[in-house]
Amino acid sequence: MPSERTEVQVRPGVESDLDALTDIYNHYVCETPITFDTATFTPVERRPWLLSHPEDGPHRLMVATAGDSQQILGYATSSAFRPKPAYETSVEVTIYLAPDAGGRGVGTLLYKALFAALADEDLHRAYAGIAQPNEASVRLHERFGFRYVGTYREVGRKFGRYWDVAWYEKEL
Repeated sequence: MPSERTEVQVRPGVESDLDALTDIYNHYVCETPITFDTATFTPVERRPWLLSHPEDGPHRLMVATAGDSQQILGYATSSAFRPKPAYETSVEVTIYLAPDAGGRGVGTLLYKALFAALADEDLHRAYAGIAQPNEASVRLHERFGFRYVGTYREVGRKFGRYWDVAWYEKEL
């Protein structure tokens, strides 16, 4: 019997994924400090975000699905790091997994696919901001060659407290 890891498929995200991607993101909005958004989104509100990640170029959306069911297990993105033109060769990357998809190698598969898709793009660095504490995310990023560059202390307030964000970078 194949393992769950081999049953996972990764592909570019498409508009029909929007409802499931919004549900995954809203879980993190409501239940965790991983995102500093504090209000949930509707799929209509998230549509511009999805459309800002085409199948080519430096800003990508990769989706992991479970075998034949095509249930979305998570997604990874590369997005603009900052809006000013000199930052165009830098991207911010992130992964969000469905609440029951952790510990199955899904994040690893997503990042492998994302970085493979970005390999021929005119990119110099990838950055990841990781709300602390989040040891699983730190380990994942370090496995992909990210190195710690600093922490913004108490930079976001959510759930009645302040949270640190550790920043990591990777050469591309």
